[in-house]
Amino acid sequence: MIRQAGIVYAFRSQFRHTRRTLLSILGCSVGCAMALIAVSWLRGETRMIVEAVAESGSGHLTIVPEGWLATQEQSLRLTDREETLAALSRQDGISIIAPRARANALLAFGNRMVGVEMLGIVPEAELRSNRIVHRSKLDGRYLKPGDRGKTVIGRALAKRLKVGVGDDLYVTLAGREGITGLMLEIVGVLETGSKELDQAVCHVTLDELSDAVGLAGPAAISIVLEQSDSGPETQALLAATIPPGNQVITWKETNREMAAGLEGDMAFSYILIAIILIVVSLGITSAQITAVLERRRELAVLSALGMKGHQVAGLLLIEAACIGIGGAIGALLIGGGMAYWFSTGIDISYFMGGETAMVGVLFDPIIHGYFGPQLIAYALAISIASTILATLYPIWFATRLNPAEALRSAG
Repeated sequence: MIRQAGIVYAFRSQFRHTRRTLLSILGCSVGCAMALIAVSWLRGETRMIVEAVAESGSGHLTIVPEGWLATQEQSLRLTDREETLAALSRQDGISIIAPRARANALLAFGNRMVGVEMLGIVPEAELRSNRIVHRSKLDGRYLKPGDRGKTVIGRALAKRLKVGVGDDLYVTLAGREGITGLMLEIVGVLETGSKELDQAVCHVTLDELSDAVGLAGPAAISIVLEQSDSGPETQALLAATIPPGNQVITWKETNREMAAGLEGDMAFSYILIAIILIVVSLGITSAQITAVLERRRELAVLSALGMKGHQVAGLLLIEAACIGIGGAIGALLIGGGMAYWFSTGIDISYFMGGETAMVGVLFDPIIHGYFGPQLIAYALAISIASTILATLYPIWFATRLNPAEALRSAG
C-alpha cells in the first residue's frame, strides 16, 4: 500500500512545480541532444576514415609475412600463397582480395630521375579495391592482366620527369641478385587531384615486379570487408586458418598515423560529451536538491508512516527517471533532427584546404553522420544515466533527514 502510494506521489510531484520540471527536462534535452550530435558526427567521421584507408590500398585487414611489422622489409614474401588465397576464398564477409608487392625504384627519362616506391598489383583486383585508381582521372589506360613492360604513373610524377603516355622509362631496381634494370612503357597517367598521391603512383603488374626483383608471389594481400565493423571477428577467424609464417594485421597497424589521429579525435569527443553531461547533471542536481528541501516535511511524514530510506530513494529515482525519459524524447527531437541532417552528407572539403589526401589516403570529403535506431538507445542511456547520477546527492540528503527535526523546522 505504501509502495503504491509512494509511486503515485512520485508522479504527482512532477506537476507540483511544472515550470521547474519542464526546465529540468529542457536542460537535459539540450545537453543530451548535443551528446547525440557528437556521437552521430564521430561515428560518421570514423566510418569515413576507415573506408578511405581501406579503399586506398591498405584494406580493412592485410595478410603479411611474420616479422614484416617490425622490419617493413620489402623482400619478405608470403608463405604458401596458394593455400592462403584458398583460405581467404572460403571466408565469409570478404568483398575483395588484392595481392600486392612493393619495391624501391629509380625512374629515369633522359637526364631526369625520380625515386619512387613501385607497386606490383593484380589489375582486376586493384581496379575494384583501390579508389586511387578507380576514382582518378586517367589519361591513356590502366594496366591489363598479362601486361609486360607497361606502367601507370601519377600526374605529378609525370610532370617531374616531363613524360606522357607512350614514353619509355628506364627503371632501376634492387633485386634478389643485385641491381637490375628494365624499360617500361607508360600506358596511363593517373590524376587523383592530390600532388602527394600523384607523385607516389607507379604501378606495374605483380608478375612484372616479381620477375624484375627475382622474388615470386605477393608480399601482402589486402582484404576489403563487406562490413568494416566485422574486422576483429574476421581477423580472428583468418588467423586460425591461414598457413604458418603469415599473420593478419588491421589497417590501424598499416597506417598508424591515421589511426592515432582518429583515436585523438575520439578521445576529444568523449571528453566533450563528458563535460556536457556533467554540466547537465549539475543543473538537475540543483533542481532536485531544491525540491527535496521544499518537501522536507512531506518526506518526514512519509518516514513517520513507515516508509524506509530505500523507499524514499526509490521515489526520487522514479522522479529522476521521468525527467530522464522526457529529456530523451526532447534529445531525439533536437539531436535526432541534426543527426538526420548529418546523415545526408556534410562536405568538409573547405576545412581540408582543397586537399583530398593525407598520409597516402584518398578521402571522399563527405561525412555521413550516423542516423539509426541505436540513437534511441543512446538518448535513453545518456539522459536517464545523467539524471539518476544527478539525483544521488539529493537522495543521500533525503535519506538522512530526521523526521522529528524536519517536522519541527518545517513547523
